[in-house]
Amino acid sequence: MSSDLAITTGQPTARVILKPRKALPFYGRHPWVLVGAVDRVEPLTLAGEHLAEVDGQVVDLYNERNKFIARGFYNANSRIRVRLFTWKEGEFLTADFFRQRLQAAIAMRRQLGYEPHRVAEAPAEPNARSQSATRLVFSEADGLSGLVIDRYGDYLVVQPTSLAMTQRADMLAEILQQELQPKGIVLRSDPQTAKLEGIESGEERHWGELPNAPIVIRENDLAFEVDLSAGQKTGFYLDQRENRVAAARYLKGRRLLDLFCYTGGFALNAVKLGAAEATGIDGSKKAIAQAQRNAEINGLNVKFEVGDGFQTLDRLAGEGQQFDAIVLDPPKFAKSRSGVNSALQAYHRLNKSAVALLPPGGILITNSCSGTVSPEDFRLMLSGVAQKSGRDIQILEQRGAAADHPVAATCLETEYLKCFICRVS
Repeated sequence: MSSDLAITTGQPTARVILKPRKALPFYGRHPWVLVGAVDRVEPLTLAGEHLAEVDGQVVDLYNERNKFIARGFYNANSRIRVRLFTWKEGEFLTADFFRQRLQAAIAMRRQLGYEPHRVAEAPAEPNARSQSATRLVFSEADGLSGLVIDRYGDYLVVQPTSLAMTQRADMLAEILQQELQPKGIVLRSDPQTAKLEGIESGEERHWGELPNAPIVIRENDLAFEVDLSAGQKTGFYLDQRENRVAAARYLKGRRLLDLFCYTGGFALNAVKLGAAEATGIDGSKKAIAQAQRNAEINGLNVKFEVGDGFQTLDRLAGEGQQFDAIVLDPPKFAKSRSGVNSALQAYHRLNKSAVALLPPGGILITNSCSGTVSPEDFRLMLSGVAQKSGRDIQILEQRGAAADHPVAATCLETEYLKCFICRVS
């Protein structure tokens, strides 16, 4: 049987049988079946054809007593062997199924007030037309494991993080074109994810037209240029939208150091809302160039420099410098549970070094985007920093991602972003 036929019908192509006593999480509707839970795979016959290769195709999940549990997509290349999508045996993973899931995700963003207006290309003047952006689909949190979609005005950026979603990119693009009528859709792949999922790397794909220059989005009354074909993730970190404003409320009149600043989100929001001055540091030359451009677009005086976050803290400590406030927003330190301990050690070192540069009453805004590091883990890390540094750390606010990045109650891994606003005495 061809892969095209399997995709079109949405019918199961195999049965995945669990090992004894491994079914409980999936009765609880957790969407990830890890490799260690799988006993065997039994290919089925569909349309008179036997399918030996099931990677990326629909499979049914059964317990060891041959009882149906759920339906999803299989991938022998991935640590996540099956991504579950429905617990209804009579529901098939067809184009209509995906249309309904996408419609529900879009409707939720509209209900929350995140539906963006139309977008312009990069303006020549700061006051030229620009606009907002939103996350339309957040993978497991929207019942679409392995799929992220961000909307930047007239354009959509689709980032599949699973083999099955990559295989169905054309189908998804067709649905999105019908539902939203965007000017263009860009497919962005992540090389690390592609390696983990066994996805063949290829050129970026698109449907419709693409902007011939970076577009400008509006966030919190600030303009930011976004290059839809480059940059981290889908081009911008939408998840920190509300956190940047929340942090800025504590920074009026203060001197800020923004480490791992990317394109300047925290620093620019802080200065816009009254910070005395801000310096942003990032290891990417391209990100710093974009941050400087964003400062120019908004008419804000913010200093941006290329530098390693850890090395910068060590250098500033050696120079005896201090800041009234520090933002730490590093990249993901742990990609799996096996990396949690080393990640927490890195967070401890980073935060301890930052605390040393803060005077009594200083503000620390510390973040983690490592999904395998829980909020409890992060709080305990901060406790260790307080003990080792001999400084009191008061957590003023504990925040997460913006509401267009919801947390699935049955998949707490979607609570990946931690943003702690702290006072150090």
